[in-house]
Amino acid sequence: MKKFYLCALSLLLLQGAFAQNTESKYNQHEAFAPDFYTQSGNMYRSADGTPGPAYWQNRADYNIQVRLDTAAKTIKGSVEISYTNNSPDGLPYLWLYVDQNIYREDSRATATTLISGGRWATPVYTKGDEISAITLKMDGKSYQPKYRITDTRLQILLPKELSAKGGKASIKIDYGFTIPERGTDRMGRLHTNNGWIYEIAQWYPRMCVYDDVEGWNTLPYLGAGEFYLEYGDIHYAITAPSNMVIVGSGTLDNPAEVLTKKQIAQLDKAKNSDATVMIHSLEDVKSGKDHLQKKELTWKFSCLNTRDVAWAASKAFIWDAARIKMQSGNEILAQSVYPEESATANGWDSSTYYTKRSIEINSYWHDFPYPVATNVAGTVGGMEYPGIVFCSSRATGASLWFVTLHEFGHNWFPMLVGSNERKYAWMDEGFNTFTNYFSSRIFHGGAYNNEPDKYRVAKRFFKEGAEVPMTIPDVIQPHNLGDEGYYKPAVGLLILRDVILGPERFDAAFKQYIKDWAYKHPTPADFFHSMENTAGEDLGWFWRGWFYNNWAIDQSVKNVDYVDGDPTKGALITLENIGQMPLPVQMEIQQENGQTLEMKLPVEIWQRGGQWTLQAKTTSKIKKVTLDPKKQYPDVDASNNVWPNAASTAMAIPSGIKAQDIINNYIQAIGGKTKLAAVKTYHEKLEGTTSGTKVNVDIYYKSPDKFSEVVNLPDMNMDVMKVVLNGNKGTMTQQGKTQPLEGKMLASFKNSMGIFPELKYGQAGYKLEAKDIQEVDGKKAYRVIVTNPQSYVTTNYYDINTHLKVKTESPQGSAVFSDYRDVKGIKIPYGNITDNMGHQSKMTATQVEINTPLADTLFQ
Repeated sequence: MKKFYLCALSLLLLQGAFAQNTESKYNQHEAFAPDFYTQSGNMYRSADGTPGPAYWQNRADYNIQVRLDTAAKTIKGSVEISYTNNSPDGLPYLWLYVDQNIYREDSRATATTLISGGRWATPVYTKGDEISAITLKMDGKSYQPKYRITDTRLQILLPKELSAKGGKASIKIDYGFTIPERGTDRMGRLHTNNGWIYEIAQWYPRMCVYDDVEGWNTLPYLGAGEFYLEYGDIHYAITAPSNMVIVGSGTLDNPAEVLTKKQIAQLDKAKNSDATVMIHSLEDVKSGKDHLQKKELTWKFSCLNTRDVAWAASKAFIWDAARIKMQSGNEILAQSVYPEESATANGWDSSTYYTKRSIEINSYWHDFPYPVATNVAGTVGGMEYPGIVFCSSRATGASLWFVTLHEFGHNWFPMLVGSNERKYAWMDEGFNTFTNYFSSRIFHGGAYNNEPDKYRVAKRFFKEGAEVPMTIPDVIQPHNLGDEGYYKPAVGLLILRDVILGPERFDAAFKQYIKDWAYKHPTPADFFHSMENTAGEDLGWFWRGWFYNNWAIDQSVKNVDYVDGDPTKGALITLENIGQMPLPVQMEIQQENGQTLEMKLPVEIWQRGGQWTLQAKTTSKIKKVTLDPKKQYPDVDASNNVWPNAASTAMAIPSGIKAQDIINNYIQAIGGKTKLAAVKTYHEKLEGTTSGTKVNVDIYYKSPDKFSEVVNLPDMNMDVMKVVLNGNKGTMTQQGKTQPLEGKMLASFKNSMGIFPELKYGQAGYKLEAKDIQEVDGKKAYRVIVTNPQSYVTTNYYDINTHLKVKTESPQGSAVFSDYRDVKGIKIPYGNITDNMGHQSKMTATQVEINTPLADTLFQ
């Protein structure tokens, strides 16, 4: 599932969510405690991380037949499930998921949705899964079994136990449901110029997993937690109006019955073409003639050894395809369906190429597990199913590449390696995000590489209020799900690959894990054991700190001396591990004679304490020592990674220059106090990107006490952040969650009210300190530390020549300003690069309005 997490620019005003602490919290006894693993291997799951000699899992085969009613917007039909109990236990009942019940007004998901809504909110309720009959067959006899429905779970009570080690039962369920227009961003309907697009998922009753770990896995479907399903063969048939194109998981079994001769010929051509081949063009959509002349058609699909299937249908679909050549040499088909609105050169015209390349690169780890890879443009922002994914019809360029790469990446995790998504988001979202980073390093020479700056994300990973990856998704706060489920696990795997194990050992171990657990159900312990055994490394210290705890990384160069005071005899460099997380040390030593030493120290240097002194074989004085020179760790304090650090090389401010003088010069440089104070309304519109995703920001201010900022993702038509201040009241909405601004947070916003905060710096309660002169992007700038009346600290940098503000910093991030332009006699920076809690946004002002009317409704 695609995840976006952005912070508003105004959050730079807030302080205190993350604070540096130079006092070491490191405890080697806790970090390297020998009791990480509390269970030994058994017959089902071996200690080396592989399935045990008696490993088993149950099987569910499906035969589904439904009709799509485009007038009523409903699905109606039946599913027959052939269930095999391979467990050593007799089963007195069976559990199934009826996930459409999430859309009922009385569902648990509805009850646990915030009043303000959110990504998984249901704006219009349905009746859920409407079951009309259930028939059970066991041992050649038919029954009308008793059953009960509890929210999104269906329990069928058996007339007798389903026998262990091979017992079989057949369940036929007649059912139907109304297709929601917005289905928790995983399914739904989109109206286009040429008709509705239907993206259909969670569309039939599905067996819950019965395993050797928990027995029946029956966590309810609430929205954030995804799916855990049994494997089997699924055959399904969809009857729909003949003018519709239908695509689905697996293979189309009856092309001659549903496709025209031209479409079949073009598909055959695409199967042998690296270039994209048009199957059903926009002209075909407009003419309405390129389909078999019947009232209805029944499309039949098969998907083998799969945990699920999904499909999409529309008379608006343009359809194209091309060949995928995987690194094993095997070939499959890539195809895309999308509406006229998405058919642009920078948009879905590129979808099949992106599909093809994402799978070709990712097949390094294992072959794509299905014969066809289908990308569907529709209302869903990004969601994955076996062999088919749903991506936003608005996505273009880099955004379309990223969402395509991410959703198809899920066909390895969890479609191929069937972990429990409902409990362990990091085992599918995190692993997939890691392979996304790997692929984006390669695609077009890294042109779309969205790998995060580790130093920036450190502020998010280890902030106050951060949670840990080993948390059930529905328990994680919505604004933390991106980090704990996606980014932190992915960065952890990058650290394992790039530093701790190295690419050769990591890749061998990761491939072995995929191979051993393909079409099976691994647990976190299975993954940990598997990686350790194949790589030959005890990593309990890493799993403990990274996945179970929120141990921050902070390595430091504490001191540099020379042996007998002579640098030609060697240097004595003392390192300190200030953070709780131990990691190997990578170090670069630049000498004054131009020579550079590179040193690597194993994690074991931290086994006896938080300080370590090493002797480097220097031949001259040291010019600079840098820890983590490639920035591969999310280190919370990068300043102490370097010796001597920036503070020690800063220039003193000439005597006589006071902090208020620097502020006054800035105010004068941008227009003067009189003009700035005369600004009664202000509107600024900015456009830019964050990690390749388009972002729009609107900032509104109305004197004396009204402020609003909205951050929008235009490709998804989604507001992801909104901050509103109106007098003594304020709210912040993020990820669908609205919370009031109260206490110090509200007071800080109010104190910062206005477009030019420097106008308030002379007021009571503010403290200014001119620290030194440092370089910012090659320019010398005064560094001024500002403490507001709530004791929140901001550091501003002002160019010593132009007096313009070039940068501002807070514990949450920073903003760099450039391209000052005159607007009604006031200089406004049109360019800014913000870094909020690790998210860098490159923004350009496209509209600035001063003293134009603003409606009060903007501040509600």
